[in-house]
Amino acid sequence: MTVSYTLKVANSRFGGFSKLLFCWKGSIYKLLYKEFIVFMALYAVLSLVYRRLLTEEQKRLYTKVAQYCNRSTDLIPMSFVLGFYVTLIVNRWWAQYTSIPLPDQLMCVISSKVHGKDERGRILRRTLIRYANLSAVLVLCSVSTRVLKCFPTMDHVVEAGFMTQDERKKFESLHSDFNKYWIPCVWFTNLVAQARRDGRIRDDVALRLLMDELNLYWAKCSMLFHYDWISIPLVYTQVVTIAVYSFFAFCLIGRQFLEPLEPGQEGDLDMYVPLSTLLQFFFYAGWLKVAEQIINPFGEDDDDFETNKLIDRNLQVSLLSVDDMYQNLPPVVKDKYWNESTAQPPYTMATASETLKPSFLGSTFDMRVCEDAEQSQMVEASPSVPCIQTPLLSRFFAAASPAISIKNFSRGSQAHSRVWHPQTDGGFPSPYPKRSEDSELVARIEEEETEDEASRASKPTMPGSHPGRTRLPEASETQRKELLLIQVKAPSSESVGADGLEAWEP
Repeated sequence: MTVSYTLKVANSRFGGFSKLLFCWKGSIYKLLYKEFIVFMALYAVLSLVYRRLLTEEQKRLYTKVAQYCNRSTDLIPMSFVLGFYVTLIVNRWWAQYTSIPLPDQLMCVISSKVHGKDERGRILRRTLIRYANLSAVLVLCSVSTRVLKCFPTMDHVVEAGFMTQDERKKFESLHSDFNKYWIPCVWFTNLVAQARRDGRIRDDVALRLLMDELNLYWAKCSMLFHYDWISIPLVYTQVVTIAVYSFFAFCLIGRQFLEPLEPGQEGDLDMYVPLSTLLQFFFYAGWLKVAEQIINPFGEDDDDFETNKLIDRNLQVSLLSVDDMYQNLPPVVKDKYWNESTAQPPYTMATASETLKPSFLGSTFDMRVCEDAEQSQMVEASPSVPCIQTPLLSRFFAAASPAISIKNFSRGSQAHSRVWHPQTDGGFPSPYPKRSEDSELVARIEEEETEDEASRASKPTMPGSHPGRTRLPEASETQRKELLLIQVKAPSSESVGADGLEAWEP
């Protein structure tokens, strides 16, 4: 039976989990106490042999062996191996539970789409849902020891009412080397097709809905069978088991009390009961026992799934929904809040304080927005406006001067270089036209550009080079020094916002 302690931890309080430590059923103590006793007995035997039976020479030899074993425990990655393995086992355990077929959705569709209050209609609905339950029973008999003990033979299945004698003969007449849990699902599809021809199912949409729900139910039965068929690779389980056992085998020898090798050397504290080693065994071995218990949750452990209870519940609820509840509705009347625009159910005195709390309207509901009117103005984004530096970036990057742009960009790819043509007054257009420009600086830039063009025209084309692509000569040392003397003032946020609205003239 599954151990449920949900109510005990419904509210967080002081020492909430500590009360769970005294439970015995389904506890780690019940799983581990036998291995724990064996480990303590072996440790005590080795301790007595070392203290009483060994000679001084043998003790020195044992001390060296114990030190080697104690160092070897650090080489075994216990936390990594066990943690990854137990995580895999827990995920698989929950996935198997969600794969247990439940007829709740299917029974609602059968009750609403298979019509007829006569005896034939009742037989159809009850037979359809019984076939679904029969398929679940057959697959659970294949994977669960509890269900197999409840239905050891087909006679028990017939006696329980999941199958008739005629259906059993038909079932046994179909020979197959594989599990035949799928046969009742095929009977279901054929019976649904017959009900559609007879008009019990009124349209193809209802038929499709029935088939979709059956396919989902069938897929869960199949997945449950394959979880039982395909286990976690055996080598992984063996590696984890060997790692745990070898770790504590080294601990049995290496964690013993040892006398110092030298006469004047100070020894460790003589702990007759190794508390830290026992706690380590409790944690690591308990971790392994948890994986051992839930690797197959269809057994008979305390925390395994109660499959027999699930079968009883599914049969009772499904038959009730498709038969007794078919077209059996309470009268439809006006509800209590018919004339009220806002429905407010009453609270008891124990929960009246909850009405004083405000409703949750969103995490940003109480957020204060900037009251600056300029920041709240709407602006239109135009693709024709060139990309400019933002005020934040302008704090770190100074605006590039025309001289630096020409000299650096012309050395790269010719396709990406930008040529600036002189304006009518003989100057170059500035990226920031509202700023005053230095005439000497502009004259120096024009002179350098003229020299570059003259050098490109006079330099012959090298063999193997593209005629349209010429390499510019490197700048002289004097030019580099002069360029370094050029100071460019970083644009402010107001100038960048104003300059960004004017396009450059190519």
